[in-house]
Amino acid sequence: MPIGKTKRSRTSSSYNAGFLEGAAQGKSDGRWQGQCEAIMQATQLPVQKRPVHILYVASGKELPYSSLDQGIAAALAEAAERTTVMQPTDPVVPFAIGERPDLVLVLDGTRFEAENVQLLRMHGIRTAVWLTDDPYYMSFTSGYAPLFDYVFTPERNCVPVYQQLGAANVVNLPLGIHPGSYRPRNARRELRGDVCFIGSAYRNRLELFRTILPALSHRKLHISGYWWEQLEIPPSFNGTFGPGRWMDPLETAENYSANRIAINIHRAIDDERNENDILIPAASPNPRTFEISACGTLQLVDAREDIGSYYVPDEEIVTYGSVEELLGKLEHYLTHEEERQRIAWRALLRTMRDHTFAARVSRLLDTAQLG
Repeated sequence: MPIGKTKRSRTSSSYNAGFLEGAAQGKSDGRWQGQCEAIMQATQLPVQKRPVHILYVASGKELPYSSLDQGIAAALAEAAERTTVMQPTDPVVPFAIGERPDLVLVLDGTRFEAENVQLLRMHGIRTAVWLTDDPYYMSFTSGYAPLFDYVFTPERNCVPVYQQLGAANVVNLPLGIHPGSYRPRNARRELRGDVCFIGSAYRNRLELFRTILPALSHRKLHISGYWWEQLEIPPSFNGTFGPGRWMDPLETAENYSANRIAINIHRAIDDERNENDILIPAASPNPRTFEISACGTLQLVDAREDIGSYYVPDEEIVTYGSVEELLGKLEHYLTHEEERQRIAWRALLRTMRDHTFAARVSRLLDTAQLG
């Protein structure tokens, strides 16, 4: 056979194989994206503004708190006829005394002086704090949270503690997601992979990945976040590694969307970075639980007692209780694509329907009997 003909045949064969592979991938991506977009549109419901003025005092912190501030402020702007956003260092008290908002809502509260809360209440202005990290910093929050008229905590087990400390109105209200940030995204091809973990390398997370990495050498992984330089990456590691980086919500959402499974590992209650002297056990899901589910990605999360209050296990979210169960379920869902996608789509629907900041703000305002 002439050499030129052999080259043409090989080129044609490679082209055809690449064309078929690309067509199949494009069809799969289009189906995934189309279903996600249909869910997003089906859950976009009109919000009726309430005739109230909310003064929102932001956390005053950088990422990840600044992204929470943006999402909550956007949800308040949709829900209330008037929303004012201020920083903890702004003249909140004089402004509130002059404008008489229906509620002063403070996020986190560690940078808002306790004296300000007392002055606001002395002038008959209702106050609320929405805590972000319970129960991990209760050595701090227990000192100022009970000063507010309303305490909203993301941890169910913290409710009776604040009540015992004298807080009159305590409600378990987890954080949520802002669909403008966390939503399914058409991720760049170079980011595509099998499994990802995004978050800080707390001790229990380090220990888990040291154990499971050898078993996942045949999978493309992505690991990123603060303190991961402590993790020794084996030569067999296949994927991307970003220690010392904190991604903003848009980049985080793209990376979640790029991977078929996202692992979520809750922070240990006895981690040395905590400030929780009384070691209140945690039962409620962390914010990542909602953020991952909002991106149309299957989530494998370590089991917590209260997760079933937010997602149906094995239908909308997948839990594990041991390393062996985690590895087994990773392998199962990476080889059962239809089942994996169906669970992820159900989680997306549940999240956009029930777990947005708009839904959380609505419940918060209902609790305060506003509007």
